[in-house]
Formats: sequence, C-alpha cells, structure tokens
Amino acid sequence: MISSLPCVIFAGGKSSRMGEDKALLPFGAHTTLTEYQLHKLSKIFSNVYISCKSSDKFDFDANFIEDAITKSYAPTAAFLAIFEQLQCERFFAISVDAPFIEKSIIQKLIEEDKKEFDATIAKSPNGIEPLCGIYHKSLYPHFQKMQKNNEHRLTQLLLQNNTHFVNFDEKRAFLNLNRPSDYKEALQLLKN
Repeated sequence: MISSLPCVIFAGGKSSRMGEDKALLPFGAHTTLTEYQLHKLSKIFSNVYISCKSSDKFDFDANFIEDAITKSYAPTAAFLAIFEQLQCERFFAISVDAPFIEKSIIQKLIEEDKKEFDATIAKSPNGIEPLCGIYHKSLYPHFQKMQKNNEHRLTQLLLQNNTHFVNFDEKRAFLNLNRPSDYKEALQLLKN
C-alpha cells in the first residue's frame, strides 16, 4: 500500500539538546537522518516533503517546504507553510528524529483517521506524540492564531480540538533522538 496522503518530515528544529543539527547526522546507510527518513517514507507515501527553515543545508534533491517567515524554531510556522504550499485537506506529519516509527503504526493512523477529526495522533507509553499523525486543514486558523499570539504548544492545540488519539504500546518505535545518548542508542538498535 502506498498512500496518496502527503507526508511531511519535520526537519527544521533547533536541535539544542543534541548540540548539532540532528537532521544532518549520519544514519544507517544514509549520509543524513533526513535522507534515511525520506528513503523509508517514500516506500509508504507517494509524495514526501521535507519541512525546514532553509533547504540550503541539505545536499540532496527532495521536495522542500521552507518556513523562513519567522526566527522561531517551533513547528507552528512550518504547519502554516505546509498548508499554504500543499493546498491539501490533510497530511501526515512525522519528525525527522523518530526513525523507528514503522509502517504498521502509520497504516493504523491512516485507517483510524476520519473527515470529522481535526487530527489523528499517536499516543505512546511516553504520552502524546504530536509529530506522528495526521493534521487536517480545519486546524489552519488555529495555527494562524498560535503564530500571532506566539504560542507554540502542539499538545495544547491537539487537546483543545477534535483530536483522535491512537494508542500504541511500542516504546522503542517512538524513540526520539534528542540527545547524543539517544543517537548512540538508535545506532545500536539499527545494528540489532
């Protein structure tokens, strides 16, 4: 199954806890974590995009969506840029630093999504995973308001709207590479 739903990899974060841009860290057989995610997700989605501040940092070809309109590294501006550029009713959002989210998780989220929802989002043993799920255009005005008010908490937005949360038991699948120790653990998991 290849989904026609657009998929967007969020790779524009600040990576402050990592100490370097995690989107550019080598991963698996790929030069960067971003390329790893792009390669993997292109087998699931027919259209994969990369959301970033500037595509200049990447030395490979892809469909980039830049959100250079703000100095903030919060994803709010990225969501606005994505909805404006793609002109779609909904899209699948995934973080560049979550390389172990499997096809089965993505499929379940797509299956459970319905038109009347504002979002369908994964919930792991760690809690709500705002950058693993489907966002609907009905949230666009909320993102505009958040941007205007300098509010950037995605979890709060999801809790205040008609969000369908899908529970998953897999903790490993939702490992986020935030710190150097997470990156080391992920490289070890890749070998196993």
